[in-house]
Parts: sequence; structure tokens; C-alpha cells
Amino acid sequence: MHTLQPKHIKLKEKEILDVLGKFNVSKAQLPKILSGDPALPEGCEIGDMLKIEREDKDSSSKDDKKEYYRVVV
Repeated sequence: MHTLQPKHIKLKEKEILDVLGKFNVSKAQLPKILSGDPALPEGCEIGDMLKIEREDKDSSSKDDKKEYYRVVV
């Protein structure tokens, strides 16, 4: 993984259910990421869900992060 690439984390089933419940959406309603994307972590399969963490450039604190979610297709 490149240092400028945001962190991609494969979610476990419980984490997936928590996220879907929090936003009141289904997996089909989330943005997609292709299974051939080089940013995917090892072992990702179609249907898996990822959390992408990026630094929040608008925040004054370096530790603040924005989270995005994607489903592997």
C-alpha cells in the first residue's frame, strides 16, 4: 500500500450490520468498488464491505478521519 493511499479495511459481519443499521440502508444502496481494484486488501471477495479512512483536511486535528463505505462487486 502506498503512503498516500487511504486505508481500506475489510469489515466483519457484525460491523457490516452495525453500519447498515446506522445509516438505514442495504448493501445494494452503497457505492461500489471493483474486485480488481489494486487498493483492496488481501482476501476480498465480491459482496464484502470495506471501510475507507481518509484524513479530514478541514479539521485542525491530525487524528480526525472521514469514513467511507464501499461494497466489492
